[in-house]
Amino acid sequence: MTQSAAVVFLVDDDPGVLKALTRLLRAAGHEVRAFISPQEFLAWHDPSVPGCAVFDVAMPGLDGLELQAALSAGGTDRPVIFITGRGDIPTTVRAMKAGAIDFLAKPVDDHQLLTAVAQAVETDAAARRSHAQLAAIQQRLATLTPREREVLTHVVAGRLNKQIAHDLGTGEKTIKVHRSRMMIKLGVRTVADLVRLAAQVGIESPPPEH
Repeated sequence: MTQSAAVVFLVDDDPGVLKALTRLLRAAGHEVRAFISPQEFLAWHDPSVPGCAVFDVAMPGLDGLELQAALSAGGTDRPVIFITGRGDIPTTVRAMKAGAIDFLAKPVDDHQLLTAVAQAVETDAAARRSHAQLAAIQQRLATLTPREREVLTHVVAGRLNKQIAHDLGTGEKTIKVHRSRMMIKLGVRTVADLVRLAAQVGIESPPPEH
């Protein structure tokens, strides 16, 4: 399945700015979806579409920072670039702390905006790749039996088959079978690969037996 092309979601209540920025971004090869109000954007926004957002800060009803907060509250972590006609340091600090890619003053410098958009699109792509990898690992983990899951946590803790068998009250040959099946299901060949996979999803090892 091919991934959708990245989209720049542009929100500004000034029709002139909206038109100019849309033209600039499209001329640079970006697909743009432009909205005249935050409410219109929220009504049509699709979190599954890759890309970034460019928000005007000062808008009636819902300003750019509040719009970003609304996205975050809904579970959407889309990279945002803010533009403003009356930028001030406290607002800039708030935006950057909230995870903004950049904060640009109007009239927006074309090169600065295009550079920020390119960075934001790559940031979003990297996050989506990471999320897809984690989802794939979780799917594989879901195929493990409860005993295979137990063996997994012991193996990543560095326990030997003999030690795992003792800890779980079973035979070493049985542990070898569980371990082999677990490795095959997870698609890993070495303990090092297994440790890296477990670390990606935050699997913790059990405390050592005394």
